[in-house]
Amino acid sequence: MSYTFKKYKFSSEIPNDWNDVIGQHNIMLSKEYFETLETSCPKNMECFYVGFFSADELIGGALFQYLNFIQHKTFQRDEVLCDVKNFIAKKFSKNVMILGNNMLTGQNGFYFDASKITIDQVIPLLDEAVREMQKQEGKTSLIIYKDYQASFIKYFQGKNHRSFFRFSVQPNMILRVKENWLTFEDYLNAFSTKYRTRAKSAKKKRDGILKSEMHFDEIKKHQKEMNILYQNVAENATFNTFFLTENHFESMKKSLKENFRVFGYYLDEKLIGFYTLVLNNKDIDTYFLGYDKELQKEKQIYLNMLLDMVEFGINEKFSRIIFGRTALEIKSTIGAKPVEIFGLIKHSNLLINQFIERIFTSLNPAIEWIQRKPFK
Repeated sequence: MSYTFKKYKFSSEIPNDWNDVIGQHNIMLSKEYFETLETSCPKNMECFYVGFFSADELIGGALFQYLNFIQHKTFQRDEVLCDVKNFIAKKFSKNVMILGNNMLTGQNGFYFDASKITIDQVIPLLDEAVREMQKQEGKTSLIIYKDYQASFIKYFQGKNHRSFFRFSVQPNMILRVKENWLTFEDYLNAFSTKYRTRAKSAKKKRDGILKSEMHFDEIKKHQKEMNILYQNVAENATFNTFFLTENHFESMKKSLKENFRVFGYYLDEKLIGFYTLVLNNKDIDTYFLGYDKELQKEKQIYLNMLLDMVEFGINEKFSRIIFGRTALEIKSTIGAKPVEIFGLIKHSNLLINQFIERIFTSLNPAIEWIQRKPFK
């Protein structure tokens, strides 16, 4: 059976049944989420959507993101080493095409109807789409297949992928909500004494801080403060491939409505922190957050946010909370466990590509961390 595919630049162009076939299975591939990408995409990012067809029937879809690093400072900390890394990064990776979503962790790059096509047929079809995108939209320095589950490795071992370097930087931290956690207290009681005491101590330290859900009007009103708080966190990271636009959270709420939740923390009526969640069927994807750096340590804002995310997941009966690949150790203290994911990367310059493993590992060294095990 032969398959075809078609590229779209705008969500208004995609087939009418896109959400029925694709978007309902992963909200990060829905028409509504694509609308957000169009209205509040990072300045150095451009997005394309690809529909896959059997005859005239839509059977799958994929997200491609193009990132330009010419004017973007990837390594943020004001250190000589970061200046050197920025020079190297721009020298060898002016731009990159990603099959997947660089704005969150996990396998969010494509979805196919398994009753219409097998995964053995999907991967070559994606490869063909990657090659065609490189022809139509221009050859990029790097091509990346992003965030695949370990079970997918076997599908990327053929000749089409021998020129790619398979990498795994950091795991995705995921908490599976147990059925017997009917309340947040049930969850805390599953902790050993040490970690239960730690969690309760953190809750006490946030005395005086009020938390409330932020709806569209509040998000719009506070978007400047939210952007400053987000930048506090983003700029502390050693490696950033993009920065959110100021209207991003407003745009997300407008498009995703009740599937995008925002919670603010207030001290003396001033917004001093917030976190965001994407509700994706039975999963919660933790999204971007921000907080006041001066109050973070004293009030343990970040740890309280993690605990509040868990409490929300338990109360709303979700199956998993996907915490992503940052701050691994503290996330493990609240019960999240590492799930290995991998990606593929290739440089367009054949000579450079011979050294891609060495270059990649020098720019992205492995982070040592201790996995905590809080449960009895």
